Parts: sequence; C-alpha cells; structure tokens
Amino acid sequence: MISSKSSSTFRFVDRISKAEPWEDRLLRMILWPAGVLAGTVSLAIVLVITIEAGPGLGEIGVVRLLADPSWHPANGRFNLLPIIVDTVLVAALATSLAAAAGILSAIFCTSFAPRMLATCFTRMIELLAGIPSVVFGLWGMTVLVPAVAALAPPGPSLLAATLVLTLMILPTVTLVATSSLSRVPASLLIGGKALGLSAWSIATKIALPAARRGIATGVVLALGRALGETMAVLMVSGNIVQIPGSLFDPIRTLPATIALEIPYAEGLHRASLFVCALVLMAIVLTTVCFIELFQPESARD
Repeated sequence: MISSKSSSTFRFVDRISKAEPWEDRLLRMILWPAGVLAGTVSLAIVLVITIEAGPGLGEIGVVRLLADPSWHPANGRFNLLPIIVDTVLVAALATSLAAAAGILSAIFCTSFAPRMLATCFTRMIELLAGIPSVVFGLWGMTVLVPAVAALAPPGPSLLAATLVLTLMILPTVTLVATSSLSRVPASLLIGGKALGLSAWSIATKIALPAARRGIATGVVLALGRALGETMAVLMVSGNIVQIPGSLFDPIRTLPATIALEIPYAEGLHRASLFVCALVLMAIVLTTVCFIELFQPESARD
C-alpha cells in the first residue's frame, strides 16, 4: 500500500518532469512541422514515382522488364536486368573499396597520426567531399579513362566508374568513421593499454567494434550515394547496356539511363524510366533494412 505522502511526492515529481523550459517547447513547435513536412514530401515523391511507373509495370509487366531481348524502348524492348546488375555491381565494388580505405584512414587519424597530421588529413578529406560530381567525371574522362584504355580498350568501363565512385564516396566513410572512433570511451582505450595491447590491437579489437554502429551508418550513406550518382558515372562508364564480362567492359546504370533518356521519352518508354527510379529506391531501401536487420543487438544500443 502506497501512503498518501508517497503518492503526493510522485505527483509532485511528475509535475516537475512535465514542466519544460520554454526553449524546449519552442524547439518542439518548430521540429514537429519540419518532421511532418519532410515525411510528407518523401511520401509524395514515392507516390508520384509509383503512379508514373504504373503503366510500365501494368502494360509491360515484370517478366518483360527482366527477360526482353534487349533495352530498346523505341522498338518495344524493355529489358532492365543488365542495367540493374550494372548499378548494383558498380555501387558494391565502389562501396567495398571506399569502406576499406575509409576505415583504415580513420584508424590512422585517430590512433597513429600526430595531431597536426591528422588535422591536415581530415581537412583534405573534407575538401574532397566538396568537389562537385561533374568535376570528378571530367577528371575521370581526361585522366582515368585514358589510363584504363592503355591497359585494355575502350577505356570507359566498369573499372573507371568504380574508381571514380570510390573517390566520391570515400570522404563520407572516412569522416563518419573518424567521428565514430573519436567518440569511443577513453576508459576502453586505457583498459587496452593497461592490458599491454599494441596500438593496432586497441584500434581493431576495441575501438573498431565499439564504433561499428556509426561506421555502418557511414557505409550505408556512401552506398546510397553510389547507387544514386549520375553525372560522374555517366561520363566514364561507356553507357552500353550489357552485363559486363570483365572490369574493362562498358556499363550503364539506372540513374544514367534516366538522365540520358527522360528528355525525349514518351508513353511506355517514359513509364519504364519511372520503373527504373522505383527499382533504384527499392534497392536502397532493401539494403538499409538488411543492414539494420542483421546488425548485432549490441550495436543498436
């Protein structure tokens, strides 16, 4: 039985907890409409893309979109399978390279580099993050593509697109991983030193597992950008619809297909391009859900 005095105390504490500062109330009044607006715009975009893609899914059908002889919409052929494969392949390769290089760079900055060198390196990565994608594409066309062509013609290829994309998404992984590693509790690192572990062991066996949640977020963000990148990939990939047999074969991605063909597309051709956008959104959503689903419970806390 709870006494009346205890009950009054609980009510008093409850009133105190509900008495918010006016700054918090004002912030909530601003953030609620902003959140609702962001969600509404997102749903509206998905709704419009789904409606526009409806004729393509209805009249063409999923089977033809994956099994037609080729991608020639003017001739009634709508095979999207090679384009989907090219998109996933180049994004996966670029994200794998960027994740490896970015995480190693973050470990270098937080565990091995002197403070001044780490600061300079971080500023350079931030500068790289600010370069427009068309500049990456121009550099790829004038420097990277001729270098690839010297190895194996024609030059514009899966390899060129992968390398350009890797450079573009590398800052995202590096900066997020560096921030996550910097927030690892100092007590964990001190404990590792007390056990006599080397700097590499502390970084890889203590700091890296502790920061895996933030690092995974950075990799997902990088993958999202790699999947959606248009201009730079369009400039160096060759834009030939095919499943590549090697790294030196030209490819075409979903965003590049939309950018190239939407200005003159009509009818089912236009609808099929909205199907491309719908597939691209589905790939990103599936990837995010997969990573969230299979992430260890300890990393979600």
